[in-house]
Amino acid sequence: MPTLQQKLFTKFIKWRYKNISNKTFTHVLAVIVGLLAGLAAVTLKNLTYFIESALEDGIVFSSNQLYFILPIIGLTLVYLYVKFVHKEKLEHAISSILFALSKKKGIINLKKIYTPLITAPLTVGFGGSVGLLGPAVASGSAISSNLGQLLHVNAKTRKLLIACASAGAISSIFQAPIAAIIFAVEVFSMDFTMVSMLPLLLSSISGVLTSYFFLGNEVLFNFSLADSFEVNDTLFYIILGIGTAIASVYFTKMYFGILKLFEPLKSPKYRLLFGGLAIGVMLYFIPPLYGEGFDFINNLLKGDHIAALGSNPFDGYMDNIWVVIALLFGLTIFKAVAMTTTFAAGGAGGIFIPTMVMGSALGNVVAKIINNLGFGFEVSESNFTLIGMAGLIAGVLHAPLTAIFLIAEITGGYELFVPLMITAAISYLITKNTLDHTIYTRELAEQGALLTHDKDKNVLTVMRLDDVIERDFKTITPDMTLGEMLHRSVSKSTRNLYPVVNQDHLLVGIVLLDDIREFMFDTTLYDTTTVSTFMHQPPDVIFYGEDSMEKVMAKFQKSGAWNLPVIKKGNYLGFVSKSKLLTAYRKELINFTEN
Repeated sequence: MPTLQQKLFTKFIKWRYKNISNKTFTHVLAVIVGLLAGLAAVTLKNLTYFIESALEDGIVFSSNQLYFILPIIGLTLVYLYVKFVHKEKLEHAISSILFALSKKKGIINLKKIYTPLITAPLTVGFGGSVGLLGPAVASGSAISSNLGQLLHVNAKTRKLLIACASAGAISSIFQAPIAAIIFAVEVFSMDFTMVSMLPLLLSSISGVLTSYFFLGNEVLFNFSLADSFEVNDTLFYIILGIGTAIASVYFTKMYFGILKLFEPLKSPKYRLLFGGLAIGVMLYFIPPLYGEGFDFINNLLKGDHIAALGSNPFDGYMDNIWVVIALLFGLTIFKAVAMTTTFAAGGAGGIFIPTMVMGSALGNVVAKIINNLGFGFEVSESNFTLIGMAGLIAGVLHAPLTAIFLIAEITGGYELFVPLMITAAISYLITKNTLDHTIYTRELAEQGALLTHDKDKNVLTVMRLDDVIERDFKTITPDMTLGEMLHRSVSKSTRNLYPVVNQDHLLVGIVLLDDIREFMFDTTLYDTTTVSTFMHQPPDVIFYGEDSMEKVMAKFQKSGAWNLPVIKKGNYLGFVSKSKLLTAYRKELINFTEN
């Protein structure tokens, strides 16, 4: 018997359908999702800062500078939580959301609401060299997905609400509502139409107001733009764009390279131990690799590279600017290494903020080199620090507009729009032509599960092979006589095609009705001729779990076939017909067009 709460909820759902249009309800949900995603982001930040401050105030670690052993402690706590509580492998935050959008109709596991709020603060708070943006977006997206399921919204609305949650989380963390909307459009491949724009705008506003309410006017970067853009510096910004493009390619390749390096370590314990020790060694020599790195960026923006680099084994040489440049360049190189090692060791976090840290260091390095070469050039180190961040974001994430508006919003540096555009555009163009996919999207693209701004490809991506497989074909065996085939299969089938399988249910060929038509009424052949006489190989085969829908469509186009068999682990599974495939394609295309 339904409880009182269930009865009231059912009444509410019925009342909603009668009195509130889907459009209005979506707008209301966008505000709520933005608020909840903002709360998740604020909670994440506060938990992390609480852990960091508690460790910083601890007499053991702060006075004896043993901070470099903290990451292995944090990773151990994450490992214990995952093993005994979560009991599932941690997934990359943004990639798992993109997969849910393309293949799961926007359905995200309930556990992903709270797991990032636990694992990310433990990782980052104890010094793991990753960011909090990814976990914040993951938690907010899980909230929106489950809220959408609870309120019985359709898959299209659910996907839109996930994008709204990402906008709310980013808006809350950076207090940059415009960049948050653009991130949802660029990274989640949302169509920027009136249908999606208003919900994204509402959730972004809701997220930023949540941040203002709980954190006041506290900003990530306490910086006021002092130096405006000089036309004479254009060449140097072009050089910075090329430099950030090279760094973006390095960042991406290093990410996948280190993950591959850890693959032989099958046990999570060995990964934790090896990775934790490696991070500790890097922290000892380059202390700014500890945690997210916002203090490092702020100190660079203030022109205090001594504070930015912190106490390190090279303190005695810090009066030499080339030693400082070398250390900053070392951080540029090792930030990607430390970040990926944190992931490989079992940590949780995001890549967005490490990208900003690496970009800020590289931008500062380029400016310092220009200013100290002795050729009389003088550029603004703070401006290059900012624009270096934009260059890395544009290159690593393939999101140039997000990079431009984010840096402009969080610093109030709208006067730098021209150099931001120059550097971000060059970095993006070079990186995009070098690497087809980002860290977020490469594995999804390989699986055929990546949504893009190409509607045709998106339609094929969201289509499921299971929905178009037909299993009502009568199977026959190679040793079956013509008479047996006619009586057992042909007479009882409405199809004109018969898959031939052996005793292990492996497909060995097909027989078309046309292949036997002229022999069907020759009774003298019924007992003397077998199926093997008539069977032949299909023009192509679809491999279940391996072929994407785009590849399936290409096989039909290339072979000219009307039906193609589906093979799963060697076994015959069924057929896909061109007519059913095109009907399903047309249906999904209509859904996208309506959206």
